[in-house]
Amino acid sequence: MERDDTPVLDRDPGSCSLRLCAPLRLCVIHVARGTPRLYVKHVARGAPRLRVPPRLRVKHVARWCIRAAGIICVALNPSPLHAQEAPRGPTSYAPPTLPGRGLAQHPFLYAGEWDYRKPEQTMFIVRDGKVQWTYSIPIRAADSTLQEWGDATLRSDGNIVFSRKTGAGIVSPDKRLLWNYDAPKGTEVHVAQPIGLDRVMIVQNGPDPKAIFFDVTSNTVLREQKLPVANPAKPHGQFRAVRYTKAGTILAAHMDWNKVAEYDSTGRVVWQVAVLSPWTALRLPNGNTLVSSNNGFVKEFSPAGDVVWQYDKTDAAKAGVSLYNVQGINRLANGNTIVSNWVANGIKDPKEWPGSVQILEVTPKKEIVWALRSWDEPANFGPATTLQLLDEKGVPERGELIR
Repeated sequence: MERDDTPVLDRDPGSCSLRLCAPLRLCVIHVARGTPRLYVKHVARGAPRLRVPPRLRVKHVARWCIRAAGIICVALNPSPLHAQEAPRGPTSYAPPTLPGRGLAQHPFLYAGEWDYRKPEQTMFIVRDGKVQWTYSIPIRAADSTLQEWGDATLRSDGNIVFSRKTGAGIVSPDKRLLWNYDAPKGTEVHVAQPIGLDRVMIVQNGPDPKAIFFDVTSNTVLREQKLPVANPAKPHGQFRAVRYTKAGTILAAHMDWNKVAEYDSTGRVVWQVAVLSPWTALRLPNGNTLVSSNNGFVKEFSPAGDVVWQYDKTDAAKAGVSLYNVQGINRLANGNTIVSNWVANGIKDPKEWPGSVQILEVTPKKEIVWALRSWDEPANFGPATTLQLLDEKGVPERGELIR
């Protein structure tokens, strides 16, 4: 941009300035001792200065919308500094001071989908309050298909099993891809669950949706099981989190069918419950089922289908927190529940995302004991989809973590 050396700003403490930006012009309203003046500068060539009538009162300046020559009023800064030098903070969707110790509360693995602010999607491992490891993939595959993290599990051997919408994989700590599956065109993979160190179950959304069990040591398919859906023609809305249970059943959150259903190995439904747009369904040790929803809640159902506990937007609002899509969830050994608060659809402007929290840890009494808000580099995590706490006891690939 061409430099404008016109001394439009003085250092009088009673002055204020309004800088307006447009693709081709720069405009400054300068108010000193009650006399506003408008200066217009064309980026490519000089333009005449325009003076606002002296009798225009200062308080009217903030209301003045300039339409001439395509100039749009965008900021008001009541100081001698230019407005762009004092960026506005994001809208707050949570209290300024949050419970817990931030990044130092737990060591964890974090992954989130659709952070379209960045050309790459990154998962993070945090230990001792600092990012210690990352792994990234392009937000667009080679054929321009959108990629996004879904499942991510750090196994006991240090390798991470993950889904990326365009397939699934296993990555080592030194970022070598140890196993890879590419989803056929027209299908999506949002589920990748390790079963021991040698097997992985994925769920492939598509016109013929199914669970596929792999021996990842030989990259062979052990078996497939078809899964019914409400709309075979729309793969994206079918499944996000499906779990193979210790009982050998498949517990499926049917996002497009508004229900959670459990299937035995023959495909027979052995249990189901109605849930609006469910994202994750987890079988708890007590036999209950914990379910999260795109509609901003977590519910715990008894085997009879009764809601025995829930946490929703109203509960979060009591603590001053805005809750949006609840995606990944964990039930901890101490009875607390981890809630991943995915905000990318609820808060349309990504510049406002940093005002929100990504993770909540709530007690059975619905008290928030930890709220994570981390939007600054190098821990700019983006919207939250899945979280694995690394201080929870249990072997992840044996299903000993409830997540």
